[in-house]
Amino acid sequence: MVLSNELIAARAGWSREIGRGQVLRIIDLEGRQAVDFLCYNARDYDDRYAAADTMKINGNIFIRKDTVIYSVNCNAMLTVVEDTCGFHDTIGGCCSSALNRKRYGKPEDPNCRANFIQQLGRYGMGPRDMVANLNFFMYVPVGADGAMDMGPSRSRAGDHVDLRAEMDVLALISNCPQINNPVNDYNPTPVRAIVYQP
Repeated sequence: MVLSNELIAARAGWSREIGRGQVLRIIDLEGRQAVDFLCYNARDYDDRYAAADTMKINGNIFIRKDTVIYSVNCNAMLTVVEDTCGFHDTIGGCCSSALNRKRYGKPEDPNCRANFIQQLGRYGMGPRDMVANLNFFMYVPVGADGAMDMGPSRSRAGDHVDLRAEMDVLALISNCPQINNPVNDYNPTPVRAIVYQP
């Protein structure tokens, strides 16, 4: 049963509470679009996504089918139950005004940090509640020498990821507005968020 079906415009933010057992499907409608993602325990916002623990417990830097996303208290938050793309990023973080200034000399460009902070404000949270995020459909390869690259996405039109909530979760999305590197193929596009009850 579909509970919500929403189009997230290019460069826009989105958030919603997802009940335990419900599934969030994120669809890259046109391909090559990075989707920055954060999640919080909906009953305790201090218990939030932990990038490092998610990597350590799963033994991999990439998010893909069967990955469990963990909180700072090592509670299972979400499980990837379907994934048509793979190699979703856990280390690249989000773009921000400061990062756009430092890397590209463009601090006024739209950015994911601003989108996240705007969405957090809907729930009484703010900049202090930001943590390192993960990025669906964004590929950040790491070389043997540790070198990393914000490579172009591997996603194709219609690729999707399904996340089953293992607790009541507050999910936040920034549909990445970045135009200065290839994570969006220099062309931010809409994505779709569907929440359904299996």
